[in-house]
Amino acid sequence: MNQTRTGYDYSNSSMTHSPNEIFDELLVLKCQDGDETAFKTLVSRWHSRLRRHAWYLTQDWEAAGDIVQDVWLDIVRSIRRLKDPASFRSWSYRIVRNKANDWLRSKQRQRTLWKEMASQKQNDDKLTPQKENTVHTQSVIQQGIKALSTSSQQILSMKYMDHMSTQDISQALGIPEGTVKSRLHHAREQLKQVIQRNES
Repeated sequence: MNQTRTGYDYSNSSMTHSPNEIFDELLVLKCQDGDETAFKTLVSRWHSRLRRHAWYLTQDWEAAGDIVQDVWLDIVRSIRRLKDPASFRSWSYRIVRNKANDWLRSKQRQRTLWKEMASQKQNDDKLTPQKENTVHTQSVIQQGIKALSTSSQQILSMKYMDHMSTQDISQALGIPEGTVKSRLHHAREQLKQVIQRNES
């Protein structure tokens, strides 16, 4: 029996899997042993396929790129817990699907976010005259948000749509609270600048 120190019986896989599948399994096993070169090879073999899958689910090429970057971060953190290296494809595609679903839910929540931001915008003299009507305000905010990166859209949605605290966002995204505050500030400043350019 041919086993690595992970306990996986590699010899049995050769009976049912193609050479490419066997190579991917070997790469996963090496990744689980901390082989950085193997991980880079795994990325080079799967990145395009995972991004195409993300695009298929979202129909947004830029969002697909952001999603797959997050997917690889999840893979790095959890690949050691993958018991069956042969299941890497279904496992990674499942992560993509979950991330894409999160993105789609975020897009669906944007209308409510726009209303929330519109209400705040009316009280911000830097963004709008006091007598500007609500319909125009929502349109301006909608256009401004669309011009932001997906990560900026996500963090604004979590803050203003989901009413999440800085601590909650920090835990959800797996980043320090200081980073959350910095990203929120950056996203708000970006939105203000976009709106100001559109109104000038």
